[in-house]
Amino acid sequence: MKIPQSVLVVIHTPALQVLLIERADAPGFWQSVTGSRDSVDETFEATAAREVWEETGLDAHAPGHVLTDWGLENVYEIYPQWLHRYAPGVTHNTEHLFGLCIPRAVRVALSPREHRDQIWLPWAEAAERCFSPSNAEAISWLPRFALSGH
Repeated sequence: MKIPQSVLVVIHTPALQVLLIERADAPGFWQSVTGSRDSVDETFEATAAREVWEETGLDAHAPGHVLTDWGLENVYEIYPQWLHRYAPGVTHNTEHLFGLCIPRAVRVALSPREHRDQIWLPWAEAAERCFSPSNAEAISWLPRFALSGH
């Protein structure tokens, strides 16, 4: 069963181009990197780095890459089609937000069982393309975090 604590990682460039990936199990559903903690002992930063690696092949700690904990979290109702992944009675997930700034837009290595396509968009267009309101909101915060150095 999945732990109802996850991360959302907005991968972006210094020019605020944002990577979106399309879910394999839900064509047309574009999102940032997301994923649940593997164990209650795994830190959220470790979860973020692992999920970025698993879903894109990017090393969050590579030279020139800056992984930042935004110090924010969303609590949202889990979509009905994904409730079966959680323990009975679990209906909400707490999602911790991170940004990962990489030097430039690159083609990433998608995990085909999870994602089918990728696109880099200016932050405002990326926010509009997301199916998840919490993901769109996180992307909309990107200019503020980038200006503040977070």
